[in-house]
Amino acid sequence: MKAMKHIIRISLIAAVLSLAIACEKDYMETAPESSTSPATIFSSTTNVPLAINGLCKMMTSQYLSTQGLNGEGSIKTWYGNFGNDLQRCNQTGWAALWNHTYNENVNSTYLIYPWYYYYKLIGNANQVIENVDNAEGSEAERNFYKAQALTFRAHAFTMLMQLYAYRWQDSNNGAAKGIALRLSSETTDEGTYDLPLSTQSECYAQIYADCDEAISLFQASGLDRGSDEFYKPNINVAYAVKARAALVREDWATVAACAPNAYKGHALMGKDEYMNSGFNNPNSEWIWGVYEAEDQTLYYYSFFAYQGSNASSSMQRNYPLAISKELYDQIPATDVRRALWLEPTAEEAAELNAAGRSTKKLYNRAFAEYGDKLYSTSLVYQYMQFKFQCTFYPGGGSFNIYRSAEMMLAEAEAQCHLGNDSAAQNLLKQLNKAFDNEYDCTKTGADLLTEVKLYRRIDLWGEGFDWYDYKRWNEPIVRKSIADGGSFAAAFAVTINVGDGNKWTWKIPKRETDYNKLISLD
Repeated sequence: MKAMKHIIRISLIAAVLSLAIACEKDYMETAPESSTSPATIFSSTTNVPLAINGLCKMMTSQYLSTQGLNGEGSIKTWYGNFGNDLQRCNQTGWAALWNHTYNENVNSTYLIYPWYYYYKLIGNANQVIENVDNAEGSEAERNFYKAQALTFRAHAFTMLMQLYAYRWQDSNNGAAKGIALRLSSETTDEGTYDLPLSTQSECYAQIYADCDEAISLFQASGLDRGSDEFYKPNINVAYAVKARAALVREDWATVAACAPNAYKGHALMGKDEYMNSGFNNPNSEWIWGVYEAEDQTLYYYSFFAYQGSNASSSMQRNYPLAISKELYDQIPATDVRRALWLEPTAEEAAELNAAGRSTKKLYNRAFAEYGDKLYSTSLVYQYMQFKFQCTFYPGGGSFNIYRSAEMMLAEAEAQCHLGNDSAAQNLLKQLNKAFDNEYDCTKTGADLLTEVKLYRRIDLWGEGFDWYDYKRWNEPIVRKSIADGGSFAAAFAVTINVGDGNKWTWKIPKRETDYNKLISLD
């Protein structure tokens, strides 16, 4: 890719709209198989779905010529997962990333990527929001497509706030800086887009406003996505985005109000589905997901190439994901979800090497019991996972962004803070009954909140919540090495205190501050 002068200029340009950018490869593709002009795209509601499909495709595309930067999947894998409860077995060469040492390096690709990706998504959503009202066609269709674009934008703003803004507890009740609220694709006469950072209160107000407008437009349209279009937003998704944003903002009443509307009509997946195909095959519980087709796969750069236990990629064959022993040991023996991870017996543990790898008894048992969820040349480590598997090689498949369990756990957490213990207890019982026949919940107060957090860590493990949750909970990451009774490789066995690394807040990229005169490096 040739040098780009400005990251945000790229973010505001959609290839589907035939606007020029200084790149060898077009990263702003919003309708990958079309070079249709903006006049054509927005002339009729018949064509607007091309732009919506393009927004969906942007969630599973490669960016910045970097392996693993694959849209929404890399946000989960690289930024959300590596908190307290997950490790990539013995991949010590990337310890600096997994230990979160890049979040103040304003020139790092790891710091730049989420800003780049989400503002690109926002810029393309803005094109739809600004132009769809003039499209010839029914008002219902215009309302529906505008609502979808608003939902994309609200989701992107929410994710940016989790990464690039202080936790709400450190925000001085919302007075601290948030992100740049880019609500238009218009630039100045000089072609620049100078915009200051808004306060956190302003940012969350805008996210709420986008979600509320989307909900209203979805309702007015009377339309819904197709039964197989899990990858496109609908009214449930708009409620889910608002609930997640409210959770980060610690707006418990809004979480409690929105979460049930998000999972309405999305029944929890059953035990067998959860234990086998629930995370690579769309099902009733998926509120919103990412679709990856076999004929448009990212190959070794795909989400499951980094998280699929059966993937043929070298990343997964050599460095599988594993749960921390500390979390695994807290899962009740009666809970079938324990089978998603490879627990060693005392005899098997004795023959592991220093990194927790087996070539003997545990290796043999892994292939005997989980052979259909492993690639033939995969290495075997203690506590490795079998929750995620690719559907086609080397590492392709669809995955969820929001599902009902997340919304129910968010609601339960909110009910704890609102003092509604019985509501939180009932949500936990409903969530866990399929996995543990003996589960009951009678805890109250602080103990109940701890229980909710525990089951959030268990049920959502590997789905990109670990780091974000520990950040907003204002709790340190404490990883124990194998030598100290834990399960982490020594390179990952670190403690990250709540005030470390700019309070876990990624700094604004220099490529933004060089271009945007209204934002400066701290």
